Amino acid sequence: MAIERVEKNVGGIEGLHIIIPKVFGDARGYFVETYNKRDFEEAIGQQVEFVQDNQSASSKGVLRGLHFQIQFPQDKLVRVLSGEVYDVAVDLRKGSPTFGKHFGTVLSAEEGNQFFIPKNFAHGFLVLSERAEFAYKVTDFYHPNDEGGLMWNDPDLAV
Repeated sequence: MAIERVEKNVGGIEGLHIIIPKVFGDARGYFVETYNKRDFEEAIGQQVEFVQDNQSASSKGVLRGLHFQIQFPQDKLVRVLSGEVYDVAVDLRKGSPTFGKHFGTVLSAEEGNQFFIPKNFAHGFLVLSERAEFAYKVTDFYHPNDEGGLMWNDPDLAV
């Protein structure tokens, strides 16, 4: 993955990273390598073993999340394939100095930016465009009875 730059520990939260891949464009369009294990791990400074890719499509105003896994936490690498979303991660790591803090960022197909969210974070997004397609890589398989959630409008979170 040719990486333009990495913004590490965004929002002052250890482990949250924004990855901006290098886009090669010309008159025909563009090419971008969206994931390369070696380059990605070097950029974030840790080994990650993704086991499943997921994709969703949603209309403007749809809110997905804030979800988290209880017994089988997942690292996530998320990006938007079309449209634009406001993406949020909330630190749920017990003992973390940023426990309960959140960071939000706009992800768009046009920008191509990606968001790495480590294990033990709640995650969600709000669709800003008329429609958005969202893709995410995860490091554990889906376990249907292992999902928890936070209220997006919880005043203590102040998302």
